[in-house]
Amino acid sequence: MNILHVVPTYLPARRYGGPIYAVHGLAKALAARGHRVDVFTTNVDGSGVSDVPLATRVELDGVGVHYFASSFRRLYWSAALRRALEERVAQYGVVHLHSIFLHPTAAAARAAERSGTPYVIAPRGMLVPELIRGRSRIAKSLWLRLVEERNFAGAAGIHFTSERERADAERTAMPLPSPFIVPNGIDVPEPLNRRRNEREILALGRVSWKKGLDRLIAALPLIDGATLTIAGNDEEELTPRLREQTRALGVESRVSFLGDVASDAKYELLARAAIVAMPSINENFGNVVLEAMSMETPVVVTPEVGLAEEVRRADAGVVVNGEPHALAAAIDELLRDSARRAAMGARGRRAVEERFTWPRVAEQMEAAYARLRR
Repeated sequence: MNILHVVPTYLPARRYGGPIYAVHGLAKALAARGHRVDVFTTNVDGSGVSDVPLATRVELDGVGVHYFASSFRRLYWSAALRRALEERVAQYGVVHLHSIFLHPTAAAARAAERSGTPYVIAPRGMLVPELIRGRSRIAKSLWLRLVEERNFAGAAGIHFTSERERADAERTAMPLPSPFIVPNGIDVPEPLNRRRNEREILALGRVSWKKGLDRLIAALPLIDGATLTIAGNDEEELTPRLREQTRALGVESRVSFLGDVASDAKYELLARAAIVAMPSINENFGNVVLEAMSMETPVVVTPEVGLAEEVRRADAGVVVNGEPHALAAAIDELLRDSARRAAMGARGRRAVEERFTWPRVAEQMEAAYARLRR
């Protein structure tokens, strides 16, 4: 099968976090199964651009990546990308669109519609009523009504990564034809046998308002002797506000801000931490949860994290509401019980190996494409 993925940004633009790695992991795994897989994207990378050739095929892990310049980076608007889609989309058996509210998705949906090519939309956690109301509410509401309703109505299917993401989308009353769930996956690393820091809590991932880091910091004074490490890039420039919160609460010496970390360093952090915490206000999936489980590190997550039910099912951690006292109680109880943490970690690793490897995920996606093309 010839498969085209359309996404606003792509590697090497790593600053955009989990979705970038999820799309590449899926594309790479599908290519490994013998499909011809291409990606159309822009060269936008924060306030600059990635050092990549434009409008030509770049081979990356068996995937053909095509980068196009964007003339309006806020919406990733690209006339060159639109023209390429119009000229070439009919070559593909299915087109998978990752994102909403942005030009590449709208351009790809129109081109696929005109050519009669089936397309799938993956909202990637952006179709959530509270998030739509929270920022740029008027602009997003207009875009939904004027652009996305048509895009969604014409789709062959809607791809969600979790039941939580699907339930959030259903609350928007958008058309959701043939919805299906295929999770993100992970390249399962070898375990790292590192000495645990028995009092360390790790929060790993983008520093964003929706990650609930302020709630985690507020819980820290209630956990005797615990330290908190926050690692991840900060596109929203929230770190100064969080630092001020640590000073106000008297826990500044117990909180470390590491900034962005490379892949090897990330797994070292995961392997050394006693607990990984993700008290997000909303999280359609939560790739870091899988990464923590792969390192046999128990997790503490809120019910709003897409993988919360998997954590419960595997008994690989604790699901607790995001109120600071509840967070503190759950974390403190785990920190006091190393045997329980070890057992949770082992179960988490086993769950990842059984259900979330990229070959298994790609097999599920391949089956979904085949159903939608009938």
